[in-house]
Amino acid sequence: MTATTNGTTATPPLRFAVLGCGAIGQHHASVIDGLDSAEVTVAIDVTEQAAQQLATRYDAMPVTGLTDALKRDDVDAVAICSPSGDHAQHAIAALDAGKHVVVEKPIDITLEAAAALAKAEEQSTGIVTVISQHRYDPSSRLVHDAVQSGKLGVPTSGVATVSWWRSQLYYDSGAWRGTKKGDGGGALINQSIHTIDLLVWMLGCPVEVMAYAACLAHTGLEVEDTAVAIMRFENGALGVVHGTTAAYPGLTARLQVHGSRGSAVIDGAKLAYFHAAADNLDAEEAPAYGAGADSNHASELLPDQNGMTAGSGPAAPSDAHSLQYADFVEAVRTGRAPAITVADAITTLSVVLSIYESAETGRPIPLPRANMS
Repeated sequence: MTATTNGTTATPPLRFAVLGCGAIGQHHASVIDGLDSAEVTVAIDVTEQAAQQLATRYDAMPVTGLTDALKRDDVDAVAICSPSGDHAQHAIAALDAGKHVVVEKPIDITLEAAAALAKAEEQSTGIVTVISQHRYDPSSRLVHDAVQSGKLGVPTSGVATVSWWRSQLYYDSGAWRGTKKGDGGGALINQSIHTIDLLVWMLGCPVEVMAYAACLAHTGLEVEDTAVAIMRFENGALGVVHGTTAAYPGLTARLQVHGSRGSAVIDGAKLAYFHAAADNLDAEEAPAYGAGADSNHASELLPDQNGMTAGSGPAAPSDAHSLQYADFVEAVRTGRAPAITVADAITTLSVVLSIYESAETGRPIPLPRANMS
C-alpha cells in the first residue's frame, strides 16, 4: 500500500518490531525512528514494563512475546536485540513468519546457530543484515578503499585494540551477562567484535590464529575480560587483536592498518593518521626512515570529524547505525542483498570463536580461506 500526497505516490515506511527493550533495543528504536523510511510499530520484551515504556515513546504497541508480534500485519521487519545466544532462533522465527530481520551483533554465539540462520534466509523471502555499523564510518570506508585499491601498497600488518572498562555492576545487571550460554564469551564477542570485524574487512579472513584469554578484574564470570591474539592472513599479512573490559577507566577502540606504501590509524571513529606514498614515488626512492606524524594527512582527507567517537561508554545514536538501517530498508525495497550480509557476520564470528578455541586449547587454530570484499 502506498500513500499519496499532492498527486505524488510515496512509499510507506518499513514497520519494525523491536525485540528486547533494554539499552541496545532503545538505541535501535531511536535509529529507526530517526529515518523517514522506517518506524517502530511494536515493542517486545518479556518484562511488560520495559515493553510499555518503549512503546509509549514511539506510539507503538507493547507485547511480551515474539510469537504475538509476528502474527501482526503492521510488522514488516524485526530488530533482534535479545541476548546473544537467542539471536539466531529469534531471527529464524521472524523469517518463518515472512518478516525481514536486523540482528544486533553478534549474529549468534555458535557457528551452528549462525549456519541455521543462513539456511533459513536462503529458504525464505526475507532479507537479513547483522549490525556492523562501523563499516559505514567515513574513516573506515576511506581506509578500506585505500587497502583495496593498493594505495597502501602490500598489506603487511594490522592491530585491533579495544581497551574498555565494564564494571562488576555491568556484568551483574543481567543473569545472562558473563555466561557462555547467554553471552557466548566476554570482551571479544561483545565489545571487541566491531573492531575485529573492521580488521577482517580490511585485511581478509585470517588463516590461522593463536591466542590467550583470562578473567582478571571481575568475579563470577564464565568468560574472559581480557584476551590477546596473533593471526596470519591469507595475503601474508600479520595481525594482533587485543580486547579487554578490564582497562579502567576505558579508552577508545583503535585500528591500525599498515602496508608497504602507507599506514592508517582509526581511533574511535576518527581517522587519526593517514599517509600513503605519492603515486610517482618508487619504493627505491622512499626515505630510509619514516616521516612519522609530520606525514599525517588525516585532517586533509576528512576535515570534519567533530563528534565522531566510539569509546568505552554505552551506545549512543550515530550516523553509522542510521546508514546501515537505511541500506537495509533500501535492500528490502529493491530486493537486493544488504551491504552487510549473514555471510559477513559468520566470517567475523568464526574468527572470534577460533580465538576462543586457541585460548582454551593452547594451540594455533586454522581457519577456512575466505575472500572479503
